[in-house]
Amino acid sequence: MFRKYLVKICGISLLMAGLISGCSIEQTNETKVSDLTYTIVEESETPEELKTMIEEKKTADFKLTYEREDDLYIVRGYGEQATGGYSICVRDCYLTTNAVVFDTELIGPRKGEVTNASPSCPYIVIQVKNQDKSIIFE
Repeated sequence: MFRKYLVKICGISLLMAGLISGCSIEQTNETKVSDLTYTIVEESETPEELKTMIEEKKTADFKLTYEREDDLYIVRGYGEQATGGYSICVRDCYLTTNAVVFDTELIGPRKGEVTNASPSCPYIVIQVKNQDKSIIFE
């Protein structure tokens, strides 16, 4: 009997500790405040450490950020595609009150376009001034 009470007291204590610990979920607002100026970064201009991170992830769909000094690099990869001929379009990149929204789209080869038959791993890297905000990938 004492054991049942001890188990209940421990369970309640753990629950209360979790509630009191200050866990919270930050709400992000996706209302555009202003457009964000960005630069598309060529592979030759990509920092070596970031290149290594991309290389490790590029065969799967991925989203990645990397900070260096005052710059923020935002990377969106679409994983391995059956052929070449894919490109990525930046649909939008803007600031909200507490986030940076980065919206991209994978564009496949046009019908009848001659493509490289070997698989490709399309990704895009952009560079912006570091905003110290959350990144929302769309």
